[in-house]
Amino acid sequence: MTTSRAETHVSAIEKSTIKKVAWRLVPFVAFMFFINYLDRSAIGFAAPNGMNDDLALTVTQVGFASGVFFIGYILLEVPSNLALARFGARRWLSRIMVTWGIVAVLFTWVGNFEQLAILRFILGVAEAGFFPGAILFLSLWVPARHRGKILALFYLAQPLTTVIGAPLAGLLIGAHGLFGLEGWRVMFLGVGAPAIIIGVVAWFYLKDKPSDAKWLTKEEQVWLTEELAAEKTKTESLQAVTAGKQRGGFMQAFTSGRVWILAFIYFGFIYGLYTLAFFLPTIINGFQELYGTEYNVFEKGLITAVPYIPAAIALWLWTKDVSKRGLRTWHIAGPAVIGALTIPLALFAGSPVATIAVIAITAMAIFAVLPNFWTLPTQFLTGVAAAAGVALINTVGNLAGFGAPYITGAVADLTKDSSGEPQYFVPMAIVGFFLLLSAVLMVVLSYRGKKDGSFNPDAKAPAIVH
Repeated sequence: MTTSRAETHVSAIEKSTIKKVAWRLVPFVAFMFFINYLDRSAIGFAAPNGMNDDLALTVTQVGFASGVFFIGYILLEVPSNLALARFGARRWLSRIMVTWGIVAVLFTWVGNFEQLAILRFILGVAEAGFFPGAILFLSLWVPARHRGKILALFYLAQPLTTVIGAPLAGLLIGAHGLFGLEGWRVMFLGVGAPAIIIGVVAWFYLKDKPSDAKWLTKEEQVWLTEELAAEKTKTESLQAVTAGKQRGGFMQAFTSGRVWILAFIYFGFIYGLYTLAFFLPTIINGFQELYGTEYNVFEKGLITAVPYIPAAIALWLWTKDVSKRGLRTWHIAGPAVIGALTIPLALFAGSPVATIAVIAITAMAIFAVLPNFWTLPTQFLTGVAAAAGVALINTVGNLAGFGAPYITGAVADLTKDSSGEPQYFVPMAIVGFFLLLSAVLMVVLSYRGKKDGSFNPDAKAPAIVH
């Protein structure tokens, strides 16, 4: 009876502690991510709503400026992560936010393409390390068995950024003349300043460890500290066992065919994600010419937000299904095929409503996969090899962040119609090709793994979102 009561007591402590962590930390860190994603994608709202005309930009130039962000991001991601480990996640995340907020505000006074491209590159440098740092911070606050749910809640911020951010951007752009600024400049000021404010707040609001959290009871602090310490000890023991093989582990990731296949699978989804993020507002802006409809800036923002509502729902439900039955090949390949077919067909839907409905399906397909994809590398990589493999896959994905907007803009310019208007069918077909390639590569990866017995994404063990 004593053991039973003790187990019940521990279970109650565990439940209350994780609930408090989820409510106290996840919404705030997700809000930080909300501002992060809004700042990096704000150029997509500004471009068709005055910036292109005021700065005399071509679609190719907008695509390059959108994508060059990821070059700076990639170059500084590893150094930023090393600094985060040295100075602590709370301090470094706060520093990153304030820095990128200052850069984001400077977009208010950008005067030409060269200044726009330079600021976008610097913004990438400033934001480098935020996303993995936020993941690390949350991971350090919960035992491994709870991280799937916590990180899935965090990932919801990405589609919800557009659900809330697109209408907000529309409102800010509609405030044309405020402070004597054009509407798109007001928008840059309005989305950049909050990063500085929240970055300062984060320094005081976030805590480095459970013992500093006054919102946990003493009993909850002790339980969480002991749980995390036990996991750390186990991890350090594993690292000690593999310490003599670190070089081999590192090289294992970079010479692994499976890692490179995963990298190209991820590339396809990120290519689709950022094509939507940067060019959906431009496509919606073209509804007036295509269908004879007229929308004000706020209405365009609302329309831009629509596909991301079902995308957020799909992300959550798909993650729950993966957690319930374990990751299956079709959890990745199925959405990839759906996205590949729908994104180019959206341009032939025949009406604004039908177009947005088809794009919503594409967004659902992409977002449903993203948090679950990261369960794959750790099925066959451990220790140093896992860290190196995840870094490599993420880097290749960020290259898609540069390639998607630049290639989309360049090809749209190259395929202009007789009146000189950029056309988007070929760029969207390219997105479809990469998504279809992701589906094929996932099937190949699964087949090869099952054949040699080294990797089976259809194993019945429950998956954990990383």
